[in-house]
Amino acid sequence: MLYDKYPIAYEVACYKEDVTSKNIVPILLLNGFGVGSFHQHRLMNQLLLQHQSSSASDISQYKIYAIDYLGQGKSWPANCDDGMSEDEYNLGYSADMWIDQLTNFIVHVINGDTSEKVHIVGNSVGGYLGTILSYRHPHLVSTLTMLNGTPLWGLNLPMWDGILPAPPIPKAIGRAMFDIIRNPDIIDKYLEVAYNHKEAFDGTHDDSFGYGTNFDPLNSKIRACTEGKGGHAAFASILWSSPASSTCKDGNKMGFYDVLQKLSVDVLLLFGSDDEWCTPAVANRMHTTLSERSITSDGCPPCQRYVTIDNAGHCPNHEAPTAVASVLISWLAASDRSQALLASDEIVQEPWGKVLLREVTIEESKSLNFVDKMIALMVG
Repeated sequence: MLYDKYPIAYEVACYKEDVTSKNIVPILLLNGFGVGSFHQHRLMNQLLLQHQSSSASDISQYKIYAIDYLGQGKSWPANCDDGMSEDEYNLGYSADMWIDQLTNFIVHVINGDTSEKVHIVGNSVGGYLGTILSYRHPHLVSTLTMLNGTPLWGLNLPMWDGILPAPPIPKAIGRAMFDIIRNPDIIDKYLEVAYNHKEAFDGTHDDSFGYGTNFDPLNSKIRACTEGKGGHAAFASILWSSPASSTCKDGNKMGFYDVLQKLSVDVLLLFGSDDEWCTPAVANRMHTTLSERSITSDGCPPCQRYVTIDNAGHCPNHEAPTAVASVLISWLAASDRSQALLASDEIVQEPWGKVLLREVTIEESKSLNFVDKMIALMVG
């Protein structure tokens, strides 16, 4: 198992107090591509602070986990050597591998702390991974929240299956492209597109758990994740990897939206509306697809809600953590999530600017214009 074979980095955040009389609410935060658990610190901090000041803290305590995928952040095989070491041999960095890693983490770590099902909150590719995991293992998952989740992953390029070591041509291509994307100037350009507020990532504001101890720009943290001896090989493997493998009972392959339509858990879509990649049209399509799900075995239809965050981009967990936490706390505490008050056109002040929370109705999601429909179809 991945849990046994490779060293996996993760962080846990909770209040130190007597919880014998309180229900533990486990929350697993899943990163986007190219970052580590440091990208979740602001959200972890806000979730704890806001929950502690809410009435829900009288009967429950949050336990929040943030994990680095293997080949990202601080999770790497021992003794990496550009894909040629014994520890890297026969390893393929793919969505299926990361989903197996996350499943093992839930079973061996989170379920070791509590018997409660986990609430998954995934940003970007973390939303994609959380969706597939929730479909494969609904007995482990209580709810799924996608923060600008992507419906796409895995290019499935020809000539190689992504299993290390890489053949010469994919190895050379992966090395060249990896050196381009980890260039500090390129990282800055990416962040300027991903965020609406430069002050949210340039080191102007604290990026720790709120103690005023970390003002390193996000650029330098992302760059640091690429400095080891395994990054070039891992990136090549990811480039050539295939999408997550999911099949119907009849054996036919399922795409992302096929999986989405078969989810049995409650799903919250929480999207920064100024995302240039996972646009509101993509969220609208996800919302509509989720609304077409069948009634579950207990006779109750699963719930789906969509809240948009205006003036935030692709990473609301890091750019709008106060707003995201406020919605999540209402969502997680509700006995009936279809009726919970999540947002009512309210302005939330983040340290670098204001954002606006607004719930999108299913009627709005279904009334896409022609251009938005084309965008939604092209992205996934």
